[in-house]
Amino acid sequence: MFDIALKMLFGDRAKYAMLVSGIAFATILMTQGFALFFGILSFSYATISNVRSPIWVFDPLVQQIADNQPLRDTDVDRVRSVEGVAWAAPLYIGGATAKLLGDGGSSQQVTLIGIDANTLAGAPTNLLSGNVLDLRMAESVIVDANFVFQVKALRGKELKLGDVFEMNDRRARIVGIASLSQGMGGATSIYTTWDRAKGYAPSQRKMLTHVLASPQAGRSLAEVCRAITEATGLKAVSEAEFKDMSELFMVKYSPIPFVVGLMVVIGFVIGVAISGQTFYAFILENTRYLGALKAMGTSNTTLAAMILLQALIVGLTGFGLGVGVMSAFFSSLPPGRVPLLLLWPVPVGVLCAVLFICMGAALLSVLRVSRIEPAIVFRS
Repeated sequence: MFDIALKMLFGDRAKYAMLVSGIAFATILMTQGFALFFGILSFSYATISNVRSPIWVFDPLVQQIADNQPLRDTDVDRVRSVEGVAWAAPLYIGGATAKLLGDGGSSQQVTLIGIDANTLAGAPTNLLSGNVLDLRMAESVIVDANFVFQVKALRGKELKLGDVFEMNDRRARIVGIASLSQGMGGATSIYTTWDRAKGYAPSQRKMLTHVLASPQAGRSLAEVCRAITEATGLKAVSEAEFKDMSELFMVKYSPIPFVVGLMVVIGFVIGVAISGQTFYAFILENTRYLGALKAMGTSNTTLAAMILLQALIVGLTGFGLGVGVMSAFFSSLPPGRVPLLLLWPVPVGVLCAVLFICMGAALLSVLRVSRIEPAIVFRS
């Protein structure tokens, strides 16, 4: 009987194409919405992704990475003295203004990251050019590739290794270009040493914003974080926990989740409206054939299984087509320039939504079929 169900489905190619197109379009809308949601959320912890460290230590009042509560310089030594800590290094994260030379004094807002010159803990790992060890040279900085792109797009000037600009009236020479995650509002990052960041950043009494640390071999992250918190009174969390904190802050206090969620709901409604109604109309058009099968002794259970099979094939085909189109589209975009992040929960969530749409339409059709009178086949 299942081969008959397939012949009924594929026999009307126009109707089949319409069914698959509706599911594919709904899949595209929902995939784009979910990917946009996760992409925008990734902005909230972009700096954490750029500054890799097993343990982050900061003031207990801090709720996310952009919320900087200055610490005392001695807090670095306090963290180092905690049992189970392999190493600890100072970190500065703050805003700065990069002033381009020979460009009429035009400026660019950046996120300044100052790392320990001895350990270079938190240094960028994905360098496109240059050497991270050159950060120890005088006036040296490593800039974000997005910073280079923005300067070229807005100012028509292409920065390269050895070029000089100013921050806080102090010279900064580019010794490296790194591929970094982009922050909210297109914010780009510039790396330098912690001591040099004190001169590049706006003056304030306390410049230490975070302490980076790592557990000793054989000690768990949770154990060492708990020890640091108990010994210093500061808050110590793992990198993953700090990302979760930043994400949760955005979800709570930003309208973005509501807006993106609305887009996903629209995609779901379109899927239900188009695909559900089209599939139900498809069943209505085949009522006479289903009635004929019923007149020949086919049970309602078998007819229901045939309809569920048709719905499953339509759903999986439309889902595969939609996700394939979006995957190809995402891969064609410049990396790091568009807030779209296709994580594995995205296709899984969309697949569940698509199956829900198809099975819902199928169940409505099953109810219709269960009421069919076999005698319908003899009516004109």
